Amino acid sequence: MVLNLIALLAALAGLLAAAAHGGYLAILGSAANRRAGGEPVSAYVRSRVPVAGVTLGVALLALLLTTGGSFADVLAIVAGAGSGVAGYLALQDTRTRFRSGRLNIR
Repeated sequence: MVLNLIALLAALAGLLAAAAHGGYLAILGSAANRRAGGEPVSAYVRSRVPVAGVTLGVALLALLLTTGGSFADVLAIVAGAGSGVAGYLALQDTRTRFRSGRLNIR
């Protein structure tokens, strides 16, 4: 029971972080498409969409795994925490790149 609750919380946290990254990319891409000269930002957003999609997919898999037994709960904890950390770090990387107002695309 406790393990299932921990797995559910980890999966939801991973889902939240992955959705936040995907949402931020969507907002950034939408703003870049409306501005003249926004093509470098749009290209960066397009290059980061697969990362957001994979982290969201893993978080959804973790949420699905919470319906299984205790071994599935352990897998859900690992997948949820991993997708959460990856989504959060990707979101922070994107925010740091564009917070200064300068485009720092590698």
